[in-house]
Amino acid sequence: MTNSKKCVVLLSGGLDSTTVLALARTQGYSCYCLSFSYGQRQTVELQKAAANALLLGAEKHLILNLDLDKIGGSALTSDIAVPKGNSIEEMGTTIPVTYVPGRNTIFLSHAAAWAEVQNIADIFLGINALDYSGYPDCRPEYIKAMETLINLGSRAGIEGKQRFTIHTPLLHLTKKEIIQCGLKLGVDYSRTHSCYDPDQTGLACGKCDACLLRLKGFNEAGLDDPAPYQ
Repeated sequence: MTNSKKCVVLLSGGLDSTTVLALARTQGYSCYCLSFSYGQRQTVELQKAAANALLLGAEKHLILNLDLDKIGGSALTSDIAVPKGNSIEEMGTTIPVTYVPGRNTIFLSHAAAWAEVQNIADIFLGINALDYSGYPDCRPEYIKAMETLINLGSRAGIEGKQRFTIHTPLLHLTKKEIIQCGLKLGVDYSRTHSCYDPDQTGLACGKCDACLLRLKGFNEAGLDDPAPYQ
């Protein structure tokens, strides 16, 4: 039976977005999951997203194709080397080459479009502003501005039919706290993928910023990361 309240969840297949999907389901939402094949090198995440959408009871899972690799400018979408072995202290001091120009703006715009068509007012996003790599589109002020923008730029917002709200429940949590939250909700983190530079079989490298932050979170929680590594 479909719940009366619905949301769009941006689902990458990673640790954070999978936790957000579980949170939204726990809060009684019927979840419409949205993922993107945008030319990223870690396409294994889309397999994880599809599996978790099914496992966690999403109402629908839509994968859209975008050609951000044709724009390039990021280690995730072009032949730029993914940085390895950075210290936790180094992360976030500068914007890294794994930043994908315009990614969250593009993703949220598509999420808002789908939400408007489905008469959905709530959009969930798994960004984090504590244990993260310093991306400018993961900051609270960015989310506030995007929420204003999609309300100003949509028929639903202008006509007053609904007001879009972007929910970022993990924004001020550490990776340790996110993992602890997800485990309480029954999230199986062995089914998630966070690595920026996996091998051809999809195994995580264990050395990129995303892997190091993830491993740090599990270590601080006193747990071993169940995901497979090279």
